[in-house]
Amino acid sequence: MIMHPPGGGADGGPVAAGVSNAPTTAAVVTPEEETALAREATLVGWLRDHGSVAIGFSGGVDSSYLACVAVDALGAANVRAVIGRSATYPAVQWERARSVADMFGVPVVEVDTDELHDPRYAANPTNRCYFCKSELWNRVIPVARAQGMNVVLDGTNADDLHGHRPGARAAVEQGVLSPLHELGFTKADIRLLSQRRGIPTWSQPASPCLASRLPYGTAVTSERLQRIESAEDALRALGIVGDLRVRDHGDLARVELGREELEEWLSPSRSAGLRSAVCGAGFARVALDLAGFRSGSLNVLTGVTRE
Repeated sequence: MIMHPPGGGADGGPVAAGVSNAPTTAAVVTPEEETALAREATLVGWLRDHGSVAIGFSGGVDSSYLACVAVDALGAANVRAVIGRSATYPAVQWERARSVADMFGVPVVEVDTDELHDPRYAANPTNRCYFCKSELWNRVIPVARAQGMNVVLDGTNADDLHGHRPGARAAVEQGVLSPLHELGFTKADIRLLSQRRGIPTWSQPASPCLASRLPYGTAVTSERLQRIESAEDALRALGIVGDLRVRDHGDLARVELGREELEEWLSPSRSAGLRSAVCGAGFARVALDLAGFRSGSLNVLTGVTRE
């Protein structure tokens, strides 16, 4: 376990605080903003009622927002953002998580997780996420106790539980709390409030673990995960900035892009570069999915959920 103390001034406080990033001049507040701000005020009270918190921290939109609000509400000494490191966690997301933590003075603890060596997880069943999250919380909860934190939180929001989310059961079983879900925060709320606070993840595309690119029943291996990560990194290097998934179908990579970028990459000159980048990561064949990006598309293909 690696402990990284918070940055900031001589008092160890945050280098940036969300409340201080609010506009200082009068501005028109939309009804959506008014609702979101009211939820944030309730969240601040909820956090203060619990005193100190450890947060499962991925550097995604939700956990970044929750960690930044927690530091504002409780002070850095009463917050730990715990990152679970494994082959399923993209390096670029780790870098983003550390950047946000440094920017807002969020204390970070890193722990290694070992879900790949759990045969129940590696077999990639439809409830794979349950075993992954069970492993994560088994590592995070002892750290939270050792650091003197009262409760453990995750970044689940009110929109998340509408789909196939077996990992949520692991959190409930282990007593992990989900204040964003409990208080009714939507993803739109979190993006809006993150933007107001200057949290750079506000516009970040969703980025679930790399294993989500593998069809159920295809074994999760470090080699497959590395190939997927390399392919997505290569496509980002070409300039793709929106939603992106490289779905692993054996020697075939099925690439999903957001609709705002799909047409551009269908042109012969651009598609050739895309194909070369993905093949360079180790795939023999590449198909650009004409339907574009769909969150959970592999769940639909295997009948776990419906479109």
